[in-house]
Amino acid sequence: MSFISILIALLLEQVRPLAQHNLVHTGVRHWVRWVLSNFDAGKNQHAWLAWTIAVLLPGFVALAVHWLLVISVGWAAAAVWSIAILYSTLGFRQFSHHFTKIRDALDSGDEENARRLLAQWMRIDATALPRTEIIRHVIEHSVLHAHRYVFGVLACYTLLAAVGFGPAGAVIYRIAEFVKSYANRPLGPSSQPVSPEMIANASLAWNAIDWLPARATALGFAFVGSFEEAVDGWRQHEQAYPGDNDGVILAATSGAVNVKLGPQERDGPANLAQGTHLRAVVGLVWRTVVMWMVFLILISLAKLLS
Repeated sequence: MSFISILIALLLEQVRPLAQHNLVHTGVRHWVRWVLSNFDAGKNQHAWLAWTIAVLLPGFVALAVHWLLVISVGWAAAAVWSIAILYSTLGFRQFSHHFTKIRDALDSGDEENARRLLAQWMRIDATALPRTEIIRHVIEHSVLHAHRYVFGVLACYTLLAAVGFGPAGAVIYRIAEFVKSYANRPLGPSSQPVSPEMIANASLAWNAIDWLPARATALGFAFVGSFEEAVDGWRQHEQAYPGDNDGVILAATSGAVNVKLGPQERDGPANLAQGTHLRAVVGLVWRTVVMWMVFLILISLAKLLS
């Protein structure tokens, strides 16, 4: 059932992706804002209570609805519920249109427009970035988004669904990431303040939740890319920066497509980012998607034969 649910959700997301401003994401934003404003009282225990309510309660609701449908209606209805959850949490098209627009601008030689698009996407000052740095930023941002919106969701969903938790893993993963981003956002004059304890706890919880999915993504990139270079870059980065989940993904990507990513002083491939690396990253991501689907097919076949 996991394979069919993921396949249909991915196809739906490609054919009719959720708009950037949609009811699901708006509802999650209002939910997190309400929970933090009512339960984040400035102490460590209050911050953990707020995080638990904001993240785990929706996961429990997703699990409860799943088993209620299984018991009262059947597995087909539960599969539809899983497809709806996956469709709401997966997000290939949430980042791919940014990547495509910047790549097209670079291919046409319009680096000024590429800088403008990059600045809008990443909210940075890109006015002085040379072409190689534009491409490097695009690759880094794209692979991290591919992990958070696709591969991380698939990993958490698959792991928890295998032990009877239905689609709860996808819900917990995406909301945990949103809470971390919301807590660490730059505060404006009218922004709701977040306590330092909430910021620290949200980041700590996200790092723990993303530890295994990040390494699953890195391993997938290694399998479908240059394996030895990807694993070597991953190992070196893990030794230098233990627990850096995003860095593990970037190090594996760097070795898989033979391009220098991350800080310029980081050891790794000497090749600076070029236009050919953008096409290589697109191929890397899609091959990893195919690898995931083959893996799920094999698991489903093993269950049927056992």
